[in-house]
Amino acid sequence: MSSVTAVPLRPTRRRVLVSLWVGIGLAVAAAGGLAWATTSAPVAQAGTPEQFLAWNARQPGVVTTESGLQYRAIEPGEGATPTMSDVVLVNYTGTLRDGSQFDQGERAPFPLAQVVPGFAEGMTKMPKGSKYRIWLPPALGYGEQSPGPEIPANSVLIFDVEMIDFIPAAVLQQMQGMGGMPGMPGGMPPGGPAPGADGR
Repeated sequence: MSSVTAVPLRPTRRRVLVSLWVGIGLAVAAAGGLAWATTSAPVAQAGTPEQFLAWNARQPGVVTTESGLQYRAIEPGEGATPTMSDVVLVNYTGTLRDGSQFDQGERAPFPLAQVVPGFAEGMTKMPKGSKYRIWLPPALGYGEQSPGPEIPANSVLIFDVEMIDFIPAAVLQQMQGMGGMPGMPGGMPPGGPAPGADGR
C-alpha cells in the first residue's frame, strides 16, 4: 500500500487570528450601519415610539432634553421664556407621526401648570416670536391613556407652536377681575390636563 504523507499547516499566529476577527467585526458593524441607514425612515414611521425618537434625535437641529422631550427651533425668537407659573398665548397644531391632525388653535391661552408635562416643558424653551416643532414621548403626553379616538394610547405627540405672548397667571387673574385681557380669556389645553399635571 502506498502511503500519503499529509503536510501539516503551519500554526497560525495569534496576532493574525485577532486581526482576522477584528476585520470581520468591523465588516459586520459597517453592514449593520448601512442597514440602519436604509431602514431608519421606515422605522421612524412604523416602529415603536422609542425607535422613532432615537431616529429623530439624530436629525439636524433636534435637541433632546433630560426628560426625553425633543424640539427644534424653526424661528428662534428673542428674550425671556415662560415659566411654569405663566399663561402662554400660542398658535399651534398637534399631529401624530402619520401626519394626522388631532388639534389646532389660534391665539390659544394655556396655563402651563394645567397642560400635559411635555407641552409645558416645550413652552418653557420658547421666547416670544419663536416657532418650534416639539416631539412629546408618550410618558410626557398621555402615556397609556387615550384621551379620545384621535389620540391612541402610547402616542408620540408632535406640536408646531408659535409663541405669541405669555404673562404670569396671577397677573392674568387680576386683569380678568378688571374686565379681562383681549385674546387671553383663559381656557384648557389640548385634550384637557393630564392626570396630575395640575399638581393634584
